[in-house]
Amino acid sequence: MSGEDVYESLPDGSSVGVTLGAGAMAGIMEHCVMFPVDCVKTRMQALACDKPKFQSTSIVKNLIFIVKDEGVFRPIQGVQAMAAGAGPAHAMYFACYEELKERLTPYTVNSWVPVSAVHAFAGAAATVLHDGIMTPAEVVKQRMQMCCSPYKSSFTCAKTVYLTEGLGAFYRSYGTMLTMNIPFQATHFIVYEKMQDLTNPKGEYNPPAHLVSGAAAGALAATITMPLDVCKTLLNTQEANVLTKLNTTKVVGLFSAARTVYSLAGGMGYFQGLRARILYQMPSTAISWSVYEFFKHYLSSRNKDISYPEDTLADLRDSMKARPELHPGTPVSRGTSEEEEPGTGDKERFWDTIVTDLPRQVRAKQEVMAESLRERNSVNSDLVHERTFPNYRTEA
Repeated sequence: MSGEDVYESLPDGSSVGVTLGAGAMAGIMEHCVMFPVDCVKTRMQALACDKPKFQSTSIVKNLIFIVKDEGVFRPIQGVQAMAAGAGPAHAMYFACYEELKERLTPYTVNSWVPVSAVHAFAGAAATVLHDGIMTPAEVVKQRMQMCCSPYKSSFTCAKTVYLTEGLGAFYRSYGTMLTMNIPFQATHFIVYEKMQDLTNPKGEYNPPAHLVSGAAAGALAATITMPLDVCKTLLNTQEANVLTKLNTTKVVGLFSAARTVYSLAGGMGYFQGLRARILYQMPSTAISWSVYEFFKHYLSSRNKDISYPEDTLADLRDSMKARPELHPGTPVSRGTSEEEEPGTGDKERFWDTIVTDLPRQVRAKQEVMAESLRERNSVNSDLVHERTFPNYRTEA
């Protein structure tokens, strides 16, 4: 997608709070809506579950079994911890991705570096921040989701883990999560941006295109990183039955988790719950991108509503001549066109107001972009960009 598209980035002058808010809403919606499916996935990845009746390949059957056996609210137990973590985690995630993407994309112009490399790097960097916030929430969530979970609330679970295992227990799987999520998010963003090029080449707000692109990106990334997700689940849950079979108190480290999975379930153990993971990630990423793109569209639309429709400064001046009522305190002239137009001083003050009212950070950004474009000889020689008045131009 072109970096020139107005819609493809948040409006100029938008505060960091706007970006963080859009990302937070996307994360909360994504994880809360898909939480019951995530619960089934976690249990299907269990290596030594005491409930053999639950060992089914059908997500629907497993979900029905949980509801019948443990109550209607059991599939959403632990959703509070997920919502508390997903909001700030995704806020930082999208804010970091947008910032790095915007800053680094111009360097790919006339360069051997592909734009997909920027998407991959931005996604990987955003993942480090995301997982730093999300890992403790994942620990509480997955322990609440296990079939033999002794915890009655997310707060009780977090308190018990802290008192019995220490603060390090919340970050025991952080290295594994980064090992899994960095390639996951790099693949995710590359596929999403490529799918957008195919399904939405104009870079417009297109909900079906965002849904399809998000679903495809989530499915492919989930499949590639499935073995790491199984190891992460074991590190987070510390299944009691697994620890008993191993005659140990805890499983620590990615390699230890990988060996444990292989010894108990063989090579196929790395893909336990693959169908559930794909069916979770497809709608999950589709929802996340759809919500986020909606906020981008909404904010961009609000920004456009207060902009001027004219293409050049000359067009805008002609428009102002035709609409003298826009000049406060200036009487409407009823004479011929040769008569001197009153209110010249007001008109000059009008132009000064437009220029000086433009946010300082927007003016600085436009000047940096204009300088970069001139250095790369990408500015049309027939046009002269107004450095203090972006989006308008005068003919040379």
